[in-house]
Amino acid sequence: MTTTPGTQYALFEVAEASPLESPPTDNPEARFSDYVVYVDESGDHSLASINPDFPVFVLALCVIHKRHYAEKIIPAVEKLKFNYFGHDSVVLHEHDIRKQKGDFAFLNRLPVRLEFVGQLSTIMDTSNFLLIACVVDKVRMGKSEGASTNPYHIALDICLEALREFLAEKKQDHLLTHLVVECRGKKEDRELELEFRRIRDGSALGRGRLPFDIVFADKKTNLAGLQLADLVARPIGLNYIRPAQQNQAFDLLKRKFYCDGGRAHVGSGFENVGLMVYPPHKAKSPDEPTEAITPIENPQST
Repeated sequence: MTTTPGTQYALFEVAEASPLESPPTDNPEARFSDYVVYVDESGDHSLASINPDFPVFVLALCVIHKRHYAEKIIPAVEKLKFNYFGHDSVVLHEHDIRKQKGDFAFLNRLPVRLEFVGQLSTIMDTSNFLLIACVVDKVRMGKSEGASTNPYHIALDICLEALREFLAEKKQDHLLTHLVVECRGKKEDRELELEFRRIRDGSALGRGRLPFDIVFADKKTNLAGLQLADLVARPIGLNYIRPAQQNQAFDLLKRKFYCDGGRAHVGSGFENVGLMVYPPHKAKSPDEPTEAITPIENPQST
């Protein structure tokens, strides 16, 4: 269905196209876009101490149409939780699911784990969200830029520019789009907000102000969008570290990345469009590996 950019959605209507309800007439600049963005990361942003098992930092943006999010994604996630936990207060957390910890200890039984992961994968596969991500190779970055550089801030700048391009394609770059990020701590949140506003206001590259605002949400708010973002970040990093290793989660995510050519080219043409790597790869010499490696004194574990 087609709706006017900045549509206001009827609260109890789901079957028909939502009309434009009472649009603001005195200040059209204040209207919101049809998209909401949920942001999460995988890996830490320290360059002083690099984890040999995961020597990258990944920032992932899940860009979701609000109607689809409200009417399809949230109900599906809620039903999954009701089916397995009897209530919906559980937060889907990739680490706990993978390690079978806490609320997910019941996944230590293989048949149950396969069933649960299968249903969760179905939600991810059928959910229409667009993925924008940046992988920061901390080993390569540390050598070229020093330990004081913040990978989170660099990845955010790169991802926001790709988000702007997507919204421009949708003719919604004049409307306000919110990015929802999970609270990490007062100091970290304050630093991130300052960097976000520096990038948004255009002082980073001399460009115009970006039509974004940031919202900090506590994990206890239990937002389905943040939980989707949490589930996608680590597989992206693992694919970069070990590209030859089977990665079913990344194979699914390939079809979600922002790419050249639109829907006709889903699953291809996303490198340097919806999936960026920093520092950018140069032409490789014959002995240069394609994946991230750690220093010799910290060999990559398998």
